[in-house]
Amino acid sequence: MKKQWWILLLLGVALAGCNHKPGRVPEPANGAYYWRTTLRLDSTERAFLAQHHVKKLFLRFFDLVPDGKGSIKPNATLRFADTLPTGLEVIPTVFITENCMKARLDSIPRLLVERITAMCEVNGIAPIKEVQLDCDWTASSEAAYFGFLTQVRALLKEKGIRLSATIRLHQLRTAPPPVDYGALMLYNTGDATNRSCPNPILDMAAVEPYLKHLASYQLPLCAAYPVFAWKLLFSGSTFKGIAYDANLADTTLFLPKPDATYLAVSCRELLAEADAANATRIHPGDEILYRQVPFSLIETVSRRVEEFSPHMNEQVIIFDLNAENIRRYKFNEYEKIYRH
Repeated sequence: MKKQWWILLLLGVALAGCNHKPGRVPEPANGAYYWRTTLRLDSTERAFLAQHHVKKLFLRFFDLVPDGKGSIKPNATLRFADTLPTGLEVIPTVFITENCMKARLDSIPRLLVERITAMCEVNGIAPIKEVQLDCDWTASSEAAYFGFLTQVRALLKEKGIRLSATIRLHQLRTAPPPVDYGALMLYNTGDATNRSCPNPILDMAAVEPYLKHLASYQLPLCAAYPVFAWKLLFSGSTFKGIAYDANLADTTLFLPKPDATYLAVSCRELLAEADAANATRIHPGDEILYRQVPFSLIETVSRRVEEFSPHMNEQVIIFDLNAENIRRYKFNEYEKIYRH
């Protein structure tokens, strides 16, 4: 009987270990992503940071992309043209294309950390506490990416810096990455190239199937919500790009139609990628579908997420800090997004 008691005790300890709940995000605070290639804050953006007590700015430093020769190179490096408000913690953030995981990665973790450190020193950024990496990995790239993260994390730990990573909804079904915590991207849930997709930025029907994985996910998570809009350019059912610089109020170029659709009535070149030089030509008959997320939907998703993971909204990050985005929602709506 005594022997059986000890067996039951050990079994209970083992089961408790299997049901271990991850901790919370370290030092949670209101956050925002900054995703442009030039750092310059206008008065609207500065006021937003102060009014909503945003303490963390996830600043995209550069991208990592394959160079076509089997190596990896930095791309679209951030240019610092402005200073940042005092008291604002900068989290250097790097976007990594999945194709990078097919290249040789031997020296890349150290070069990545050295480049981030150098950019901080040159631009007067106070000693950083965290770096975040953003990669949409899949089953085919998971092993390489997780190995890469392990090396980066070890290098950062030597400097007393933690590592976080973005998590897409579909990645909740697999093992978590080897980082200190994750930022769950609650946006880009649909196919922007499919004209019949009702709202590719955020759709509750697309989010719901993944929520059940939150309760058992073995990594602390915070939530990232969309405050941006897309101007999706189509020729019939063919997707041509996101028309970032399209002025939909210009009646010499666009004719408003029902359902937030705008018919092109003249030709013009439009910027097809944010802060990029390449453009696409718009022709008469092309249409732009304007898509944004109503505040009520963000609030619904936020509350639903909290039912499965009560601590996720302790740190909320908006994507992304931009004067146009700021004006999209009311002051009290942003306060609710940040769960004040």
